[in-house]
Order: sequence, then structure tokens, then C-alpha cells
Amino acid sequence: MELSVSWHQWKKMLHQAVNVAEFVGVSDEHINELACRIGDFLANKIDPGNREQRLLNELWNEAGEDEKKVLTRLIIRMVDKTESI
Repeated sequence: MELSVSWHQWKKMLHQAVNVAEFVGVSDEHINELACRIGDFLANKIDPGNREQRLLNELWNEAGEDEKKVLTRLIIRMVDKTESI
């Protein structure tokens, strides 16, 4: 299965998901844990639809568990700055 969403759409979707989780009171730690699980699912089941997603997929597949946690936190920080327009 391929994820054919533009990079900006992907970041906007993640931004909205993080905002909803924060709004309903999900802790940052739990958001990070869920994001790691989603990252594993995407890396194993979904073909990247653009070059940015391919890069993230390659980084994810090369990363150890601690590195995946760091990558997850960085992605969340990145999308947190994304406009929700």
C-alpha cells in the first residue's frame, strides 16, 4: 500500500493529530509512544509516497529503538510548528 499524500499534507495531518491528542489530555510521553508505534506500522506496511517519506522510512529502518524515539520526538516537534490552516 502506498501513502500518496504530499509532504505538506502529511505534516498538517500529523499536526492536527498531535493537537487533538494534547487537547484531550494525552501526555507527551504517551503521544511519543503512540507515534513510535505508528512509525513502525508505516515503515513496515506502507510504501512511502514521496521523497521525504522515503527518507524518513530509510532513517527509521536504520535506527535503533532509542534513535527511533529521538526521531519521533523530532518529527512531533517539527509538525507542532506546522500551520493548521
